[in-house]
Amino acid sequence: MCPPAHFRVTYSINPWMDPGKPVDLPLAVAQWEMLRDRYRALGHTVEELAPDPELPDMVYAANGATVVDGRVLGARFAHPQREAEAVAHREWYAAHGFTDYHEPEHVNEGEGDFAVTASWLLAGRGFRSSPLSHPEAQEFLRRPVIGLDLVDPRFYHLDTALCVLDDATDSEIMYYPPAFSPGSRAVLARLFPDAIIADEHDALVLGLNSVSDGHHVLLPQAAAGLFEPLRERGYEPIPVALSELLKGGGSVKCCTAELRVAA
Repeated sequence: MCPPAHFRVTYSINPWMDPGKPVDLPLAVAQWEMLRDRYRALGHTVEELAPDPELPDMVYAANGATVVDGRVLGARFAHPQREAEAVAHREWYAAHGFTDYHEPEHVNEGEGDFAVTASWLLAGRGFRSSPLSHPEAQEFLRRPVIGLDLVDPRFYHLDTALCVLDDATDSEIMYYPPAFSPGSRAVLARLFPDAIIADEHDALVLGLNSVSDGHHVLLPQAAAGLFEPLRERGYEPIPVALSELLKGGGSVKCCTAELRVAA
């Protein structure tokens, strides 16, 4: 995770970003710290990446890489405003013992568009990540890649429209079907017939931009319609407030890069 010490919205590279709406920075920091502390209270280790004053979107740490079995596929950002973040992430991984690192040739924005299940890599495309990044990811991460087309610009990354609930299986996800093309919806319905389906309200408060550890699901508190379906499946929803970071187009998952080390 990366503290939002320099978070601001001074440009717009997704439909959520409005430079005319000021960010309450102390509130953003307090909300982020609450999320970080909640992870630690649940027994998880949280490593912190030092923020750069010239890179206001660094708080969205999920975009910096994808880590599977200790192998790190770096990011290559679509917009010049975020290009330098990739270097900061690469340096952090190198300094923390992640030696199996791949510098990508094609545009991908890390876990923004790559979601990991037990066997597969679900891969978004359409707004940020290049389709050419999918075979590159498959070759390096050694997981079959299932490409999914995003068609609504409000859901510009896969992690705004889909959440893997248990990466120890290939069956538990929640998602918002209208974010995907008809063909991709058919693929998701075939692969995940028992998925939790989010409604428009919960999707539009980025309720699917969530993180699950296989039991606890941390998600935006405004996505109340997902709480009961999660409980019915045996999960414990843990609502968090990240209203200020929503102004940049992100929530719980965007702020969280998962470090999947080798078993």
